[in-house]
Amino acid sequence: MHGFNRLALATATTALLAFSSLSTQAATADLTSQLQAARQEGSIWTALALNRQLSGFEFGVKVADGTATLTGKVEDEVDKELAEQVALNTQGIDKVDNQLALDPQLAEHAGGRQQFAQHLEDATLTAIVKSKLLWNTSTQALDIVVTTNDSVVTLKGQAQTADAKQLAGTLATNTDGVYQVNNLISLGAADTATTRAETQAKKTEEALSDTWVTSKVKASLVLNRDLDGLAIDVETRTGMVSLKGEVTSSEQKTLAVEVARNIRGVRGVDADLLKVSKPVI
Repeated sequence: MHGFNRLALATATTALLAFSSLSTQAATADLTSQLQAARQEGSIWTALALNRQLSGFEFGVKVADGTATLTGKVEDEVDKELAEQVALNTQGIDKVDNQLALDPQLAEHAGGRQQFAQHLEDATLTAIVKSKLLWNTSTQALDIVVTTNDSVVTLKGQAQTADAKQLAGTLATNTDGVYQVNNLISLGAADTATTRAETQAKKTEEALSDTWVTSKVKASLVLNRDLDGLAIDVETRTGMVSLKGEVTSSEQKTLAVEVARNIRGVRGVDADLLKVSKPVI
């Protein structure tokens, strides 16, 4: 009898442990699912906010088991369909429950949506131009303030030479999306603070890794409106940059070499494998 009780107790204990283990696994899986859904919701919302046509509309986004539910109001069927496609393009989303309502009166606020989209684009252009100035050997030590309004970039600050001022303006002008550049950088005599900054910049340049150089060269090529940066491969070894791929003209090849050469940390540029494609007849 006692043996039976011990066997029953052991069986019950085993079953309880198994149930506890399954419960823990289920809780972990549920938490993982919730985190994934939260990331997908954030991705969809960000994509909607960054879309020029949809920015300004207020959306509700809920994700469960690969299905995204969209709520809120848009102006017309075109906007409703576009929002659905944006959600479907998010990784892991297989289906969209589009509950967006139509409100033609939202057309009255179109100007506000356009202003919001332009403000977002201006902020992006400001960040890109600032990055390009910091990456460049000749402008990295300059104290330049960058502002953007309606795709017009304004540069303010001080440079020690006319060439440095002109280069800063050129870097901004060659940025895709920039309509116009107001180069208000003033020229001043070299001072002790600037000299110290340039000396420190040179020391930092020597310590830059090949990975950093490669990433900045690649980004500068991609951000240059006169180049197809995605068609150019970049490799760096001990500061020596190699460019491979194809460009459409010898002028583009020269420009690509010049862009790479002016990045901080670049000791030289080898463009022998950067070929000029033959025109299609």
